[in-house]
Amino acid sequence: MTYSRRSFLKASTLGIGAASLVRPEAVFGARRNVFTPLRRNVGIFTERGGTVGWLINNDGVAVIDSQFADTAPMIVTGIRERTRLPIDVLINTHQHPDHTGGNAVMRPSVGKIVAHERAIANLRNAAAQRQGGPGDMSGLPDTPFSTSWSVSIGDETIRLRHYGPAHTGGDAAIFFERANIVHLGDLLNNRGWPNLDAPAGGSVHGWVSVLETIMQEYPTDALYIFGHNEAGYPPTGTRTDLAFQRDYFLAVIEVAATAIREGRSREQAISLTTLAGFEHFGGQAPRLPLVVGVAYDELQARRR
Repeated sequence: MTYSRRSFLKASTLGIGAASLVRPEAVFGARRNVFTPLRRNVGIFTERGGTVGWLINNDGVAVIDSQFADTAPMIVTGIRERTRLPIDVLINTHQHPDHTGGNAVMRPSVGKIVAHERAIANLRNAAAQRQGGPGDMSGLPDTPFSTSWSVSIGDETIRLRHYGPAHTGGDAAIFFERANIVHLGDLLNNRGWPNLDAPAGGSVHGWVSVLETIMQEYPTDALYIFGHNEAGYPPTGTRTDLAFQRDYFLAVIEVAATAIREGRSREQAISLTTLAGFEHFGGQAPRLPLVVGVAYDELQARRR
Protein backbone atom coordinates (compact mmCIF):
# COMPACT_ATOMS: atom_id res chain seq x y z
CA MET A 1 0.00 0.00 0.00
CA THR A 2 1.34 3.47 -0.94
CA TYR A 3 0.83 6.48 1.32
CA SER A 4 0.98 9.78 -0.58
CA ARG A 5 0.94 13.19 1.03
CA ARG A 6 -2.56 13.65 -0.35
CA SER A 7 -3.83 10.47 1.32
CA PHE A 8 -2.09 11.45 4.56
CA LEU A 9 -3.71 14.88 4.62
CA LYS A 10 -7.09 13.28 4.00
CA ALA A 11 -6.46 10.79 6.82
CA SER A 12 -5.34 13.57 9.15
CA THR A 13 -8.58 15.46 8.52
CA LEU A 14 -10.55 12.34 9.40
CA GLY A 15 -8.48 11.98 12.55
CA ILE A 16 -9.21 15.54 13.68
CA GLY A 17 -12.89 14.85 13.13
CA ALA A 18 -12.66 11.63 15.12
CA ALA A 19 -10.98 13.38 18.02
CA SER A 20 -13.73 16.01 18.12
CA LEU A 21 -16.33 13.28 18.69
CA VAL A 22 -14.83 12.40 22.08
CA ARG A 23 -16.57 14.11 24.97
CA PRO A 24 -13.77 15.71 27.03
CA GLU A 25 -16.04 15.86 30.06
CA ALA A 26 -16.47 12.09 30.04
CA VAL A 27 -13.65 11.03 32.36
CA PHE A 28 -13.23 7.28 32.61
CA GLY A 29 -11.20 6.59 35.73
CA ALA A 30 -9.00 3.56 36.31
CA ARG A 31 -11.66 1.44 38.00
CA ARG A 32 -10.07 -1.65 39.49
CA ASN A 33 -11.35 -5.22 39.78
CA VAL A 34 -14.58 -4.44 37.94
CA PHE A 35 -16.74 -6.70 35.77
CA THR A 36 -18.75 -4.57 33.33
CA PRO A 37 -21.47 -6.12 31.13
CA LEU A 38 -21.61 -4.72 27.60
CA ARG A 39 -24.35 -6.55 25.72
CA ARG A 40 -25.68 -10.03 25.06
CA ASN A 41 -23.67 -11.88 27.76
CA VAL A 42 -20.37 -10.25 26.77
CA GLY A 43 -18.47 -7.85 29.01
CA ILE A 44 -15.06 -6.65 30.18
CA PHE A 45 -12.94 -6.92 33.31
CA THR A 46 -10.56 -4.12 34.28
CA GLU A 47 -7.77 -4.35 36.79
CA ARG A 48 -4.04 -4.11 36.12
CA GLY A 49 -2.99 -4.94 32.57
CA GLY A 50 -4.84 -5.29 29.29
CA THR A 51 -8.62 -5.16 29.20
CA VAL A 52 -10.08 -8.64 29.65
CA GLY A 53 -13.12 -9.72 27.65
CA TRP A 54 -15.59 -12.39 28.78
CA LEU A 55 -18.63 -14.31 27.60
CA ILE A 56 -20.88 -15.98 30.16
CA ASN A 57 -24.06 -17.63 28.94
CA ASN A 58 -26.19 -20.62 29.92
CA ASP A 59 -23.90 -23.06 28.12
CA GLY A 60 -20.36 -21.97 28.87
CA VAL A 61 -17.69 -19.35 29.40
CA ALA A 62 -14.92 -17.76 27.34
CA VAL A 63 -12.26 -15.33 28.56
CA ILE A 64 -10.04 -13.06 26.47
CA ASP A 65 -6.58 -12.50 28.00
CA SER A 66 -5.41 -13.23 31.54
CA GLN A 67 -3.55 -10.06 32.65
CA PHE A 68 -0.94 -10.89 35.33
CA ALA A 69 -0.42 -13.76 37.76
CA ASP A 70 -1.67 -11.60 40.65
CA THR A 71 -4.83 -10.40 38.87
CA ALA A 72 -5.81 -13.66 37.14
CA PRO A 73 -7.34 -15.06 40.37
CA MET A 74 -9.67 -12.05 40.41
CA ILE A 75 -10.84 -13.00 36.92
CA VAL A 76 -11.53 -16.59 37.98
CA THR A 77 -13.27 -15.47 41.18
CA GLY A 78 -15.45 -13.02 39.27
CA ILE A 79 -16.45 -15.69 36.78
CA ARG A 80 -17.27 -18.11 39.62
CA GLU A 81 -19.49 -15.47 41.23
CA ARG A 82 -21.53 -15.39 38.03
CA THR A 83 -21.66 -19.04 36.99
CA ARG A 84 -20.60 -22.51 38.08
CA LEU A 85 -20.00 -23.55 34.48
CA PRO A 86 -16.41 -24.31 33.49
CA ILE A 87 -14.34 -21.84 31.47
CA ASP A 88 -14.31 -23.48 28.05
CA VAL A 89 -11.58 -21.39 26.50
CA LEU A 90 -9.03 -18.71 27.32
CA ILE A 91 -7.95 -16.73 24.24
CA ASN A 92 -4.78 -14.63 24.12
CA THR A 93 -4.82 -11.59 21.84
CA HIS A 94 -0.99 -11.64 21.67
CA GLN A 95 2.02 -12.58 23.80
CA HIS A 96 2.78 -9.61 26.04
CA PRO A 97 2.82 -10.36 29.78
CA ASP A 98 0.06 -7.89 30.70
CA HIS A 99 -2.22 -10.11 28.57
CA THR A 100 -0.77 -13.58 29.18
CA GLY A 101 0.91 -13.35 32.60
CA GLY A 102 -2.04 -15.10 34.24
CA ASN A 103 -2.18 -18.04 31.81
CA ALA A 104 -0.44 -20.49 34.13
CA VAL A 105 -2.66 -19.42 37.05
CA MET A 106 -5.84 -19.89 35.02
CA ARG A 107 -4.80 -23.11 33.27
CA PRO A 108 -6.39 -25.47 35.84
CA SER A 109 -9.69 -23.61 35.38
CA VAL A 110 -9.86 -23.57 31.56
CA GLY A 111 -10.45 -26.19 28.91
CA LYS A 112 -7.96 -24.82 26.38
CA ILE A 113 -5.80 -21.76 25.74
CA VAL A 114 -5.86 -20.44 22.17
CA ALA A 115 -3.47 -18.00 20.47
CA HIS A 116 -1.98 -17.27 17.09
CA GLU A 117 1.01 -19.47 16.26
CA ARG A 118 3.39 -16.50 16.14
CA ALA A 119 2.18 -15.35 19.57
CA ILE A 120 2.98 -18.79 20.95
CA ALA A 121 6.44 -18.68 19.37
CA ASN A 122 6.97 -15.21 20.86
CA LEU A 123 5.95 -16.49 24.31
CA ARG A 124 8.33 -19.41 24.01
CA ASN A 125 11.20 -17.12 22.97
CA ALA A 126 10.50 -14.68 25.80
CA ALA A 127 10.50 -17.47 28.39
CA ALA A 128 13.81 -18.81 27.07
CA GLN A 129 15.41 -15.35 27.14
CA ARG A 130 14.26 -14.70 30.71
CA GLN A 131 15.59 -17.97 32.05
CA GLY A 132 18.53 -18.70 29.76
CA GLY A 133 17.05 -21.99 28.61
CA PRO A 134 13.72 -23.61 27.71
CA GLY A 135 12.05 -21.74 30.58
CA ASP A 136 8.69 -22.28 32.26
CA MET A 137 6.17 -23.20 29.56
CA SER A 138 3.23 -23.85 31.90
CA GLY A 139 1.38 -20.80 30.60
CA LEU A 140 1.93 -21.57 26.93
CA PRO A 141 -1.28 -21.79 24.85
CA ASP A 142 -2.04 -25.34 23.73
CA THR A 143 -4.25 -24.53 20.73
CA PRO A 144 -2.53 -22.54 17.96
CA PHE A 145 -4.17 -21.10 14.86
CA SER A 146 -2.75 -19.59 11.68
CA THR A 147 -5.37 -17.40 10.00
CA SER A 148 -8.70 -18.12 11.70
CA TRP A 149 -10.30 -20.17 14.46
CA SER A 150 -13.82 -20.32 15.86
CA VAL A 151 -15.87 -21.85 18.64
CA SER A 152 -19.57 -21.82 19.49
CA ILE A 153 -20.63 -21.51 23.11
CA GLY A 154 -24.37 -21.74 23.46
CA ASP A 155 -25.95 -19.27 21.07
CA GLU A 156 -22.77 -17.23 20.59
CA THR A 157 -20.04 -17.86 18.03
CA ILE A 158 -16.56 -16.48 18.66
CA ARG A 159 -14.37 -15.99 15.60
CA LEU A 160 -10.64 -15.29 15.76
CA ARG A 161 -8.76 -13.69 12.88
CA HIS A 162 -5.12 -12.84 12.32
CA TYR A 163 -4.76 -10.07 9.73
CA GLY A 164 -0.99 -9.78 9.52
CA PRO A 165 1.84 -7.99 11.35
CA ALA A 166 0.79 -4.96 13.36
CA HIS A 167 1.36 -4.48 17.11
CA THR A 168 3.23 -7.80 16.98
CA GLY A 169 3.44 -10.57 14.41
CA GLY A 170 0.80 -12.63 16.22
CA ASP A 171 -2.16 -10.37 17.00
CA ALA A 172 -5.69 -11.77 17.04
CA ALA A 173 -8.99 -9.91 16.69
CA ILE A 174 -11.82 -11.73 18.47
CA PHE A 175 -15.38 -11.28 17.16
CA PHE A 176 -18.43 -12.17 19.25
CA GLU A 177 -20.73 -12.63 16.30
CA ARG A 178 -24.22 -12.24 17.74
CA ALA A 179 -23.18 -9.63 20.30
CA ASN A 180 -21.42 -7.73 17.47
CA ILE A 181 -18.40 -7.01 19.66
CA VAL A 182 -14.74 -7.18 18.58
CA HIS A 183 -11.92 -7.48 21.11
CA LEU A 184 -8.82 -5.93 19.53
CA GLY A 185 -6.24 -6.48 22.25
CA ASP A 186 -3.38 -4.04 21.73
CA LEU A 187 -4.28 -3.40 18.11
CA LEU A 188 -5.79 -0.30 19.71
CA ASN A 189 -4.72 1.80 22.69
CA ASN A 190 -7.41 4.44 23.00
CA ARG A 191 -5.64 7.82 22.80
CA GLY A 192 -2.38 6.44 24.14
CA TRP A 193 1.00 6.16 22.43
CA PRO A 194 0.83 2.70 20.81
CA ASN A 195 3.62 0.26 21.52
CA LEU A 196 5.09 -1.62 18.55
CA ASP A 197 7.08 -4.80 19.09
CA ALA A 198 9.19 -5.07 15.93
CA PRO A 199 11.37 -7.95 17.24
CA ALA A 200 8.15 -9.92 17.74
CA GLY A 201 7.07 -9.25 14.14
CA GLY A 202 5.29 -5.90 14.47
CA SER A 203 5.09 -3.42 11.57
CA VAL A 204 3.97 0.20 11.18
CA HIS A 205 2.81 -0.25 7.59
CA GLY A 206 1.26 -3.57 8.51
CA TRP A 207 -0.65 -1.96 11.37
CA VAL A 208 -2.21 0.57 8.99
CA SER A 209 -3.33 -2.23 6.67
CA VAL A 210 -4.70 -4.32 9.54
CA LEU A 211 -6.78 -1.44 10.94
CA GLU A 212 -8.16 -0.61 7.50
CA THR A 213 -9.08 -4.26 6.89
CA ILE A 214 -10.81 -4.53 10.26
CA MET A 215 -12.80 -1.34 9.62
CA GLN A 216 -14.06 -2.83 6.36
CA GLU A 217 -14.67 -6.37 7.63
CA TYR A 218 -16.89 -5.89 10.66
CA PRO A 219 -20.35 -4.27 10.79
CA THR A 220 -20.42 -0.48 10.92
CA ASP A 221 -22.15 -0.60 14.32
CA ALA A 222 -19.72 -3.09 15.89
CA LEU A 223 -18.54 -2.27 19.40
CA TYR A 224 -14.77 -2.59 19.89
CA ILE A 225 -12.93 -3.51 23.07
CA PHE A 226 -9.49 -1.90 23.33
CA GLY A 227 -6.46 -3.45 25.00
CA HIS A 228 -5.73 -0.19 26.81
CA ASN A 229 -7.21 3.27 27.22
CA GLU A 230 -5.83 6.49 28.62
CA ALA A 231 -7.51 8.55 31.35
CA GLY A 232 -10.53 10.36 30.01
CA TYR A 233 -11.21 7.79 27.29
CA PRO A 234 -13.17 4.54 27.51
CA PRO A 235 -11.97 0.95 27.01
CA THR A 236 -14.58 0.48 24.28
CA GLY A 237 -15.50 2.42 21.17
CA THR A 238 -16.38 2.44 17.50
CA ARG A 239 -14.87 2.38 14.04
CA THR A 240 -14.10 6.09 14.47
CA ASP A 241 -11.49 5.23 17.09
CA LEU A 242 -9.83 2.75 14.74
CA ALA A 243 -9.66 5.40 12.02
CA PHE A 244 -8.04 7.82 14.44
CA GLN A 245 -5.31 5.35 15.37
CA ARG A 246 -4.80 4.56 11.68
CA ASP A 247 -4.34 8.27 11.09
CA TYR A 248 -1.70 8.38 13.79
CA PHE A 249 0.35 5.73 12.02
CA LEU A 250 -0.08 7.53 8.69
CA ALA A 251 1.29 10.66 10.37
CA VAL A 252 4.24 8.66 11.72
CA ILE A 253 4.96 7.28 8.24
CA GLU A 254 4.86 10.81 6.81
CA VAL A 255 7.35 12.04 9.44
CA ALA A 256 9.74 9.21 8.58
CA ALA A 257 9.27 9.69 4.83
CA THR A 258 9.95 13.42 5.09
CA ALA A 259 13.15 12.77 7.02
CA ILE A 260 14.35 10.36 4.34
CA ARG A 261 13.49 12.78 1.52
CA GLU A 262 15.39 15.55 3.27
CA GLY A 263 18.42 13.34 3.84
CA ARG A 264 18.12 13.28 7.62
CA SER A 265 19.43 10.33 9.60
CA ARG A 266 17.36 7.88 11.62
CA GLU A 267 18.64 9.53 14.81
CA GLN A 268 17.44 12.91 13.58
CA ALA A 269 14.06 11.47 12.54
CA ILE A 270 13.36 10.01 15.98
CA SER A 271 14.31 13.17 17.89
CA LEU A 272 10.71 14.45 17.98
CA THR A 273 8.81 14.52 21.29
CA THR A 274 5.27 15.10 20.02
CA LEU A 275 3.21 14.77 16.85
CA ALA A 276 0.86 17.41 15.46
CA GLY A 277 -2.76 16.41 15.92
CA PHE A 278 -1.92 13.84 18.59
CA GLU A 279 -0.50 16.06 21.35
CA HIS A 280 -3.20 14.87 23.74
CA PHE A 281 -1.99 11.25 23.66
CA GLY A 282 -1.11 9.79 27.05
CA GLY A 283 0.96 6.89 28.28
CA GLN A 284 4.60 6.31 27.44
CA ALA A 285 5.86 9.13 25.21
CA PRO A 286 9.10 7.27 24.23
CA ARG A 287 6.90 5.00 22.13
CA LEU A 288 6.57 7.81 19.57
CA PRO A 289 10.25 7.88 18.52
CA LEU A 290 10.30 4.08 18.72
CA VAL A 291 7.50 3.82 16.14
CA VAL A 292 9.01 6.56 13.95
CA GLY A 293 12.25 4.60 13.94
CA VAL A 294 10.47 1.43 12.83
CA ALA A 295 8.69 3.37 10.06
CA TYR A 296 12.04 4.84 8.96
CA ASP A 297 13.58 1.34 8.80
CA GLU A 298 10.64 -0.06 6.84
CA LEU A 299 10.75 2.78 4.30
CA GLN A 300 14.49 2.44 3.86
CA ALA A 301 14.08 -1.31 3.31
CA ARG A 302 11.52 -0.60 0.58
CA ARG A 303 14.02 1.66 -1.21
CA ARG A 304 16.67 -1.03 -1.47
